[in-house]
Amino acid sequence: MSSIILRGRLLPPLPIKLHLHPSPSHSHSNLKFTSKSSPSPPTITMASIKVHGVPMSTATMRVLAALYEKELDFELIPVDMRAGAHKQEPFVSLNPFGQIPALEDGDLTLFESRAISEYIADEYSEKGEKLLCPGCKKVKALIKVWLQVEGQQFDPIASKIAFERVFKGMFGMTTDPAAVQELEGKLVKVLDIYEARLEKSEFLACDCFTLADLNHLPVIHYLMGTDSKALFESRPKVSEWVKKITARPAWAKVVDLQKQ
Repeated sequence: MSSIILRGRLLPPLPIKLHLHPSPSHSHSNLKFTSKSSPSPPTITMASIKVHGVPMSTATMRVLAALYEKELDFELIPVDMRAGAHKQEPFVSLNPFGQIPALEDGDLTLFESRAISEYIADEYSEKGEKLLCPGCKKVKALIKVWLQVEGQQFDPIASKIAFERVFKGMFGMTTDPAAVQELEGKLVKVLDIYEARLEKSEFLACDCFTLADLNHLPVIHYLMGTDSKALFESRPKVSEWVKKITARPAWAKVVDLQKQ
């Protein structure tokens, strides 16, 4: 099933269900329209950036957010995970660990969503939102710190809560209340540190939105649709930060892509 891409938007809409997606196309039938100001029909071109994944995946969402922040054109190639396409060729040639997403940019192939988003921010530093604050070594060092905090302190806990509260239901499984309670007890300690940090700067690394903030968006998106949102909303600075990062136009495009 081919997909037509308009600045990352799937046309026509794909039926989105977790782990139920069209198989990936490697015949380059996924096309991108490049619109022009003239009334002439749009020119069909090939995007150099290809993302293999699904919009419901938190890891894929992270990459999509970076691409939208950079205002880059790309092809989103759905991976039929129910059929196990992510564990088979040709996908495992892109990621030998059999996990989504994978990114192709010309002759470069990458996997691991955080590495991909950092590559996008660095390689396309002159486009869209800066994300890495180039030119200031101290700020860059702080960004690296908070990138590590997200990956090592926040996500291991928050993702497990999202699995219990959101994804188990999608798989027909039952949430474990005891597990949620224990995990939330751990997350509040992390969020207390965030609250203290956000009293010093508008965003985690500095007073501008960076990749350190962006990487939090996918899991926060899911948790804010559950009772766990109280953990964020009960902390004024954290609550304000969540409102700011989730209101970004680029993130709205990622969420919109899930609905197609």
